[in-house]
Amino acid sequence: MNTNKQKSMYIHIPFCEHICYYCDFNKVFLEGQPVDEYVDRLLDEIEWGTKNKTTSFPTIYIGGGTPTSLTATQLDKLLAGITERVSLADTKEFTIEANPGDLTEEKLAIIQNYGVNRVSMGVQSFDDRLLKKIGRKHSAQDVTETLHLLEAKGFSNVSIDLIYALPGQTLDNFRQTLTQALTFDLPHYSLYSLILENKTMFMNWMRKGNMVLPSQEVELQMFEETIDAMTKAGKFQYEISNFATPGYESQHNLMYWDNEEYYGFGAGASGYVDQKRYRNFGPIQHYLKPLREGTLPIYQSESVLRKEQIEEELFLGLRKLAGVSKKAFEKKFGQSFDGIYGDVVTSLVAKGWLLTDDQHVALTKQGMYVGNDVFEQFLLDKEIN
Repeated sequence: MNTNKQKSMYIHIPFCEHICYYCDFNKVFLEGQPVDEYVDRLLDEIEWGTKNKTTSFPTIYIGGGTPTSLTATQLDKLLAGITERVSLADTKEFTIEANPGDLTEEKLAIIQNYGVNRVSMGVQSFDDRLLKKIGRKHSAQDVTETLHLLEAKGFSNVSIDLIYALPGQTLDNFRQTLTQALTFDLPHYSLYSLILENKTMFMNWMRKGNMVLPSQEVELQMFEETIDAMTKAGKFQYEISNFATPGYESQHNLMYWDNEEYYGFGAGASGYVDQKRYRNFGPIQHYLKPLREGTLPIYQSESVLRKEQIEEELFLGLRKLAGVSKKAFEKKFGQSFDGIYGDVVTSLVAKGWLLTDDQHVALTKQGMYVGNDVFEQFLLDKEIN
C-alpha cells in the first residue's frame, strides 16, 4: 500500500479559558495545565506519526478547545515546530480556530508568519444576553473588533460559526444575529442547530427541566430563513450547514465529507489512515504518558471494513449539496453504485428526499430537513467484497 499519498492533518489544542455550557469537545480549563509540555509532546507526535509516510498535506486545521488561548510564545513554538517537521509546499489551506477577543495583533502576526491563511471563529450569536446564557465570555463588540483587526491586517479568508435554536432564542432574535453576521460580508459562514450532548451543562439543565428550547417548527424556520438570507447575500450553500462565497469553501471540511484519509494529532484527536480509524487518549496526562516514553498516544484503532467505508461515503457525501458522484464511488470501491443502492435511491426519490441522474445522487431541500432519516436508509445489511 502506498502510504505517501496526500493526507490532511487535524491538530487539537484542548485548552480553554472558559467552558461553554453546550460543548462536549475534548477540552480542559487552561489554568494549571502543563501547556508547554503539551506543545512539546504534540510536536513529537506529529514528527513520529508522519515520519516516512506522507510528504504533503493539502489542508491543515488547528482546532480545539481554543488554539488562541495559547500565549504568543507558545503559539510561535507550535507553528514553528509544525513547519520544521512537515512540508507546507503543497498546503493550500491552513486554518486555525480563534475566539473573538483572543486574537491579538501579536498572535495574528505570528500565524501569518507561518503561512496560516484561514481563521475560523466561534461567534455563536450577536446577542450579548444570549452569549452569557450559553457560557460564552466574548461580546458582540469583541467579534466586531476582531473582524476589523483581521481586515486591517489583510486577512481575507475568515469564517464564523453561529448556533441557532438556543435556549430562549426567538425567531426575531435569530434574524437580528443573521442580519448582523451578513453585514460583515465574510467569505464563509457555518450555522448549526443546537445539539444537546451528554456530560454538558445544557443536558443536565434539560434533564432537570430548567431549560426551554425553541420548538422544532421554529428551529426549522430558522434553518429555512438562513438558507434564504445566505442565498440573497451571495453565499452558496455547499453543505447542509455551510455557506461560502464561491471559491472559499472549507477545503479541510470537504476532505471529511469526501471521506478522505487524514491524520489526527493531540489529546482526544481522531484520525483515519490506511483504512484504519484511530483515537488518541483524551485526558491530558493519559495523552502525555506514552509520548514521554517514546510511543504514540493511540487509545484505540480499528480497521474500517469495506461495508463501513461505503456507508460512510454516503452519510458524509450526502451532506454536500452536490451529493455523491456515482462515477467517483465506482472508481473508489470498484462496485456499481446502482447495483448496491438502486432500490434505496428509487424509494427515496419517490418520497421527495433525493434527486438523482446518471452522474450524481443528492438530497432535496426536503431531504435536508430529515437528513438522518435519509442516511439511515443507506446502511447495508451485509458485507461488501
